[in-house]
Amino acid sequence: MASNKKDKDDRQKAIPTSRVGRLARVARMAGGVAGGMLAEGTRQLRAGKRLRARDMLLTPANARRVADQLATMRGAAMKVGQILSMDTGDFLPRELADILARLRSDARYMPSQQLRKVMLDAYGPEWEELFYDFEMKPLAAASIGQVHRTIAPDGREIVLKVQYPGVASTIDSDVDNIATLLRMSGLLPAELDIQPLLNDAKHQLKDEADYHKEAKFLQAFGDLLRDDERFLVPEVLPDLTRRTVLAMTYVSGKPIETIVELPQQERDRVMTALIELMFLELFELRMVQTDPNFANYQYRSGSGEIVLLDFGATRRFKASFVNNYRKLLAAAMAQDEGKLVAAAERIGYAMGDQDSEYRALVLELFLLALEPLRHEGVYDFGRSDMAKRMSQLAEEVADYRDFWRAPPTDAMYFHRKLGGMFLLASRVKSRVDVHELIKRWLP
Repeated sequence: MASNKKDKDDRQKAIPTSRVGRLARVARMAGGVAGGMLAEGTRQLRAGKRLRARDMLLTPANARRVADQLATMRGAAMKVGQILSMDTGDFLPRELADILARLRSDARYMPSQQLRKVMLDAYGPEWEELFYDFEMKPLAAASIGQVHRTIAPDGREIVLKVQYPGVASTIDSDVDNIATLLRMSGLLPAELDIQPLLNDAKHQLKDEADYHKEAKFLQAFGDLLRDDERFLVPEVLPDLTRRTVLAMTYVSGKPIETIVELPQQERDRVMTALIELMFLELFELRMVQTDPNFANYQYRSGSGEIVLLDFGATRRFKASFVNNYRKLLAAAMAQDEGKLVAAAERIGYAMGDQDSEYRALVLELFLLALEPLRHEGVYDFGRSDMAKRMSQLAEEVADYRDFWRAPPTDAMYFHRKLGGMFLLASRVKSRVDVHELIKRWLP
């Protein structure tokens, strides 16, 4: 039986489910951005300033317009923004990266009437009799779905991950519409070819929208880590899982960032376990949960267990990529620039001409991004200014527009996870001997 608690939270927002309705959102966003540019241009003229399209376009008001509309659409539209903000930020205007980064923390959710319709379609008219005390307000809301707490027929406390309506059927059109908007608006540099990234995003999103596939990934990770006392993975309930609703046991925990309040030794232990798991996923499983959103990890203070959540963004990697990436890491740790360039080009990176300033900058960027692996002994993430140095160096690389190319998709997804783990380690001020961890998988 569903709980009838009223909730007037203004984060509730009905999701447009038809392609026409979603296209209208994009058109409204484009119109709002254009109007914002006109207003900013008028303001600058009155102030006697020289008009620059970039300044008129990338205003705080336009940033809000873009982020708010993508957040309301959710689904593929929001996911494209998240992917671009996390993975090609080094190549995008800083203002656009800031706009898109807003999407990663947005938590709007569908209103009760729309939620009831989704549940009706998934379980039939008796769905409210199937689940006891179903909480209409979600525990969490993301780009593809939202999570609700309830009681299963057998009395177990569970959660249901409910997919937003229209997400699966509008993936292709959403991705194309958003890409067109970004290009026409000038928000994306014309020199940056993101089509391979967009094509891959469509494929990845279609997999994420199939909760039966996510259930298999969840089960696989549960089996892998069953005997590892450091981790806890929710259990899938196959009989209650549908293509648009994933049912799993409820596991309580605190946000992973709260471990910053714990003793140094415990912070180090937790992050060592997570970084080791990441390498295990890539080099042994060739199957990586690529979404490093902090909300996907929780900490149980009583047992010290790390709870792993949300396997929708799990990605399988080809053996060829894993082997080439292994060689890239080995070359970076040995500071062998020749082998590093060769491995990077085999993966698909554009490295520029030999002895060019561009190649030297890209090599420096690689070595900096992999600094924790190359550093012998414990790496102190809390004291590191690696992120600041990365940002400064990326701006120099971005000046070489002739070489701009979207990163290879496999590398992009893994670096998304790698960067996320390093960011979390920095956030909780942990110290990890990453060099010792990675040696296990290198030649």
